[in-house]
Amino acid sequence: MLHPVIMAGGSGSRLWPLSRQLNPKQFLKLTDNNLSMLQETLHRLAPLEVSAPMIICNEQHRFLAAEQLRQLGYEQPNIILEPVGRNTAPAIALAAMQLRAKGDDPLLLVLAADHQIRDTASFHRKVTQAQALAEEGKLVTFGIVPTHPETGYGYIQKGSALSNGVFAVSRFVEKPDLDTAEKYLRDGSYLWNSGMFLFRASRYLEELETFRPDIFEACKAAVLTASSDMYFTRVDAETFAACPADSIDYAVMEKTADAAVVALDAGWSDIGSWSALWNVSEKDSQGNATKGDVLLQDTRDCFVSTDSRLVATLGVQDLIIVETKDAVLVAHKDCSQDVKLIVERLKGDNRPEHLNHREVYRPWGVYDSIDNGNRYQVKRITVRPGAKLSLQMHHHRAEHWVVVSGTAKVTNGDRSYLVTENESTYIPIGQVHALENPGVIDLELIEVQSGSYLGEDDIVRFQDKYGRA
Repeated sequence: MLHPVIMAGGSGSRLWPLSRQLNPKQFLKLTDNNLSMLQETLHRLAPLEVSAPMIICNEQHRFLAAEQLRQLGYEQPNIILEPVGRNTAPAIALAAMQLRAKGDDPLLLVLAADHQIRDTASFHRKVTQAQALAEEGKLVTFGIVPTHPETGYGYIQKGSALSNGVFAVSRFVEKPDLDTAEKYLRDGSYLWNSGMFLFRASRYLEELETFRPDIFEACKAAVLTASSDMYFTRVDAETFAACPADSIDYAVMEKTADAAVVALDAGWSDIGSWSALWNVSEKDSQGNATKGDVLLQDTRDCFVSTDSRLVATLGVQDLIIVETKDAVLVAHKDCSQDVKLIVERLKGDNRPEHLNHREVYRPWGVYDSIDNGNRYQVKRITVRPGAKLSLQMHHHRAEHWVVVSGTAKVTNGDRSYLVTENESTYIPIGQVHALENPGVIDLELIEVQSGSYLGEDDIVRFQDKYGRA
């Protein structure tokens, strides 16, 4: 049986403004199947004989990951939280070590949470083929049969054939320039490096200890002092922060004598840019891919996505147009790899648009900051059934709550009472309070904040069921 390890870190900055630091692309619904990229990755495993997956993600994304797993029926997910990003070699080591500490030594199927694979049947066949190699002690990676001279991926050169479609690894090569990528395509012995792997946990740790003992020891120390919080495993932050950062390719795969590559031709894409998403999207007769309320006139080969309003185009070609509630991107398709430069400028200017959307997800639900001005802010808040916001207080703001639908259980100082549809309540500055949804449908309310400071850091938590107090 395989043990899936899903790497769900990363920021996806080239898919801004849809992908943000606190809500990156692996948690977004980018394709037409109404699943996030993480959920699509998990859904793809269904026909294989696998155990419950292990997710590795950033501390900031823990509740996003847990909620998306809950939606797929994983009520007790296994999620390892990275306090800081240290690339793939340490991340995979954390997963392998946690399983070995429990006395298990499974075959690990290591997948990224943000890939698309259209031909799942071919993917399953190749995983089965790789499984046989991993049983023999090989460290297997999956190389994608290239369809064009891609400069955004690293490559793997095939060595001697081990079986049909399986090869020893001759070498790994960095992302090439266009001339080199064209040469690789003509050569026929090069595959795109997918970043997917299959090997036994103990074999990976043996090779990591041999070639990067510094990473091995740092991860071992971080796991030994790990703690559990709900369904999250928290490794020691200080110890893990001292771990060297390195990819599994550099740390292990380029050095081991037991690397093998399975050639995969299954409609794979890492959807690393808007042009890549346009490539894999359904298009109209003029080559346009659209999502949302879009009106096209004399428009060709464009990607147009809208979140909250009508977007109309006229007399344009080869453009990326993406609208969200707080930002609009217009770019030429040839420049889609450079969207990250816009994100860097936003960070440099200390603007919030790189960090989060207007809609912000919390473990209890979501809020949307629909209006703000001098000394006031208006939010639309949705609280899931059975969820509860922390018992808290604010030093600088008062809050008015108006229930739109559902029923709210309100703690307001020493009092606790219900507020139903078309009713309201008031929370004074400095008052200890809490909000809970005791019902079976979503609680929707409008919150009007007023005061001298309305930042999210003006929250003093006293109790919190999600471990944030």
